[in-house]
Amino acid sequence: MVLKIDLEKGLVYEIISEKNEQIYPLASEEAFRLVSRAWLRAGWDVKHVYTFTWLGRPIIQLPDDLVRIQEVIFTVKPTLIIETGVAHGGSLVFYATLLKAMGIDGRVIGVDIEIRPHNRKAIESHFLFPYITLIEGNSIDKSVVSKVQNLVKKDDIVMVMLDSKHTKEHVLAELEAYSPLVTPGSYIIAMDGIMHWLGNAPRTQPDWSWNNPKEAAEEFLRHHPEFELAVPEVLFNESLLTEPVSAVTYWPSAWLRRKTIG
Repeated sequence: MVLKIDLEKGLVYEIISEKNEQIYPLASEEAFRLVSRAWLRAGWDVKHVYTFTWLGRPIIQLPDDLVRIQEVIFTVKPTLIIETGVAHGGSLVFYATLLKAMGIDGRVIGVDIEIRPHNRKAIESHFLFPYITLIEGNSIDKSVVSKVQNLVKKDDIVMVMLDSKHTKEHVLAELEAYSPLVTPGSYIIAMDGIMHWLGNAPRTQPDWSWNNPKEAAEEFLRHHPEFELAVPEVLFNESLLTEPVSAVTYWPSAWLRRKTIG
């Protein structure tokens, strides 16, 4: 993709080939989509998401995605949020913050194949740790899945976030393992599907075009009619955009919602 942006004229030029050029007003959804994609790629290259913390813990997420998941959590009001992939614990603290702010007597479970001692110490000493349970082990190992299952209460409203190993095989196995826990109307979210179009960007692999969470989510949906791809409804929109959630995200095709009964 080749773009030319003329801020003086307020135009975006998409150069498809030598004889094929599309021109869009800067104040158009198509221009916003193209420029956003370029910005996302540049952000990946410079590791933009590695510059944020949440209440003292590094949180390696795109801020747009965090605001959107906040909207979903406020709407669904889960009492149990399960996340595979802990890293520094920032996302766990973020979810715990939302539960506390909403007055929900809920819990957050974090699963990771390795929770490094300095991260464990920081998470366990955090003032929101009473909301958090850490489980160390492979997220698709039967014993680990069983530990998580045993922490689910009968009346829990469960939401699941998948952010550990991002291969298609692993994410698909996680979807199979944890989707039965998801409450109707709630979500299991396969994060970081942006991998599928990053191409030859830094820190990528040649197989990422097919070996990614987006592909896993789409395959899962083909075999699980009880789930649907449901990009969250925008709760407030006075913009010129009709699909703002999909324009700036690391999570394309991520939002798998369990259908309600009846």
